[in-house]
Amino acid sequence: MVEKTETKAGWSSLSPDESWFAGYQHEMDAFYRSVAYGEPIESNSSLASDVMATIYSGYVSAEKRGTEVQITTL
Repeated sequence: MVEKTETKAGWSSLSPDESWFAGYQHEMDAFYRSVAYGEPIESNSSLASDVMATIYSGYVSAEKRGTEVQITTL
């Protein structure tokens, strides 16, 4: 099996359990546990903001040839 590639120049192997590896199943399971059993949520917008700030700081650091960059969050 191969997944669609932009050109016919090569082959790209398809994972047998793509949805599990992509993480969507984990996200849905966590959501259902939260709703059904009242379990606390695993992440929220605060975590998302921290992740985005960290990733952006990595890009800024790379632009400055590895200089340490302060991570600022809202």
